[in-house]
Amino acid sequence: MEAQTMAPPVSATPLAVRTAPGPEAAPVAAPPLIELEKFSFWYGPKQALFDIDLKVRERSVTAFIGPSGCGKSTLLRCLNRMNDLIDGVRQEGSLRVAGEDLYAPDVDVVSVRKRLGMVFQKSNPFPKSIFENVVYGLRIQGERNKTVLRDACESALRGAALWDEAKDRLDESALALSGGQMQRLCIARALAVEPEVVLMDEPCSALDPIATARIEELIFALKERFTIVIVTHNMQQAARVSDETGFFMLGKLVEFDRTDVIFTRPKEKMTEDYITGRFG
Repeated sequence: MEAQTMAPPVSATPLAVRTAPGPEAAPVAAPPLIELEKFSFWYGPKQALFDIDLKVRERSVTAFIGPSGCGKSTLLRCLNRMNDLIDGVRQEGSLRVAGEDLYAPDVDVVSVRKRLGMVFQKSNPFPKSIFENVVYGLRIQGERNKTVLRDACESALRGAALWDEAKDRLDESALALSGGQMQRLCIARALAVEPEVVLMDEPCSALDPIATARIEELIFALKERFTIVIVTHNMQQAARVSDETGFFMLGKLVEFDRTDVIFTRPKEKMTEDYITGRFG
């Protein structure tokens, strides 16, 4: 996990926010795609999330920040039901995507994970060719048409800004790529199944600054087509790439607002203390 770089005090020079509007600017109008109401979650007897109320706008970048163990990654995994793989978990409240309750009894979990793709902290390419990595999800879904697979591979690699670097190496092992290329390959693999939402759990924590900058540029471009939710410990990164930010502490959503508000004039003292490095 990368070392956290603390922002300067709010009273001094605030973090640079890439999309920061002026104090009187209105937020960009967009309908919420993801809606949580009083959503709570337990690992066995331990409660990890407490009454989360949250709306994530369509085609935007939403960042979750907070100290380790605050629940932000747990919530990310709840969004595509990855926590179902852990024994003894349960949830209460409502979690809807495009109006559909993801925890309704008749929901197809495989379909949920297709709609909400996940990119993990550590790149995890399969020991297969670049091509087979990208189209893996489509093959699992039963797609066998070579033209469809080839077109999907190119489209996904272009979407992940990797096509020019990989187009002549599609039959080579994905394990031969650099760390930053591997992470973009994993993003391409998620994009190939055409999700509605891309979930990213600290996608740059293992990357060098140059590779991190490439991923951040990619995130900024992808929101034209996808809704993106990113968990990050790097507050400068959250300020650069996100439109809205949620600050979590001890399983609770302390504050959620436009990113420029969170980083320059937060409403809660706990939020200010965290982003100025007084704790965390």
